[in-house]
Amino acid sequence: MLLDVSFNFLLYLQTNLTVVMEFFLLGFQGSQLLRNLLFLLFLVVFVATICGNLLIIILVSTSKNLHTPMYLFISQLSISDILLPTTIVPNLLHILLNNGGTVSFIGCLTQFYFFDCTEVFECFLLAVMSYDRYVAICNPLRYTSIMTNRFCNASIIISWLIGNVISFIGTITSSKLNFCGSNIIDHLFCDLVPLLDLSCSDTFSVHLVIFVLGAPTLIVPTSIIVVSYTYIVISVLRIPSSTGRQKAFSTCSSHLIVVSIFYGTIFSVYFVPKREQTWVTSKILSLLYTVLTPFINPIIYSLRNKDIKKAVQQTLHKHISRNKH
Repeated sequence: MLLDVSFNFLLYLQTNLTVVMEFFLLGFQGSQLLRNLLFLLFLVVFVATICGNLLIIILVSTSKNLHTPMYLFISQLSISDILLPTTIVPNLLHILLNNGGTVSFIGCLTQFYFFDCTEVFECFLLAVMSYDRYVAICNPLRYTSIMTNRFCNASIIISWLIGNVISFIGTITSSKLNFCGSNIIDHLFCDLVPLLDLSCSDTFSVHLVIFVLGAPTLIVPTSIIVVSYTYIVISVLRIPSSTGRQKAFSTCSSHLIVVSIFYGTIFSVYFVPKREQTWVTSKILSLLYTVLTPFINPIIYSLRNKDIKKAVQQTLHKHISRNKH
């Protein structure tokens, strides 16, 4: 009798503590019409994002007047802005069409890895870009000696390495979590916060990694950006003519807009207490830096930049001339 009770109890535990091997992403729940409209919207934005960022990469690589540190960094930003939505949007479109969708445990961690890697890389790249603008405005005579090809390439490589290393450590740590209850993720993609909410194991090690690695990842780039723009503002205000001030500030206004949008949404998602925002709000904010920001970055840099406009015109003129001949 005792053996039967023990066997039944073990069977009950095995049945109810089954290790979760796949997750179900809810995405946006609503009517079929709403989800179809969102599908079309995200599809158009995704295609436009890829085309816009590819255009910038091609222009920077082929136009000699864009072979400068600033445009090298912009092209790297475009690479990141292609990788990030490519990691998120295709699966999101599938979820919208099917009113949710399953993703394997490995697939979930893989998506998180690439998502986290591009986000960390962009944090440090935006910091490097702010330093570039600081040197250009505050030390213009030393610009070419400071922003050398070696320095620029090293900055890009280090930013990618930091992104990969931090993402790898975070992914490996997260892979050791146990999931034995619900497998439903009320989110658009596999982010760390909803995974921690679902885990039935001790998450102290993951929170420790987040604190040790995540805090410097945001604090260091943010500090570089704040210090750089503090000196930029001081230097611009010292320019006697209003025309000179406007011209100096216009060289970094596009970058400042991109930084404000990117960091504003990041801090809203990860630092605003969860009790003050619903999951719907969290999803919308997540869309801002995973879908909207990569979409508007090429628009901001192209519409507000004379050099890129000129490069587009020259490319179109060459293409038209070739077709005529």
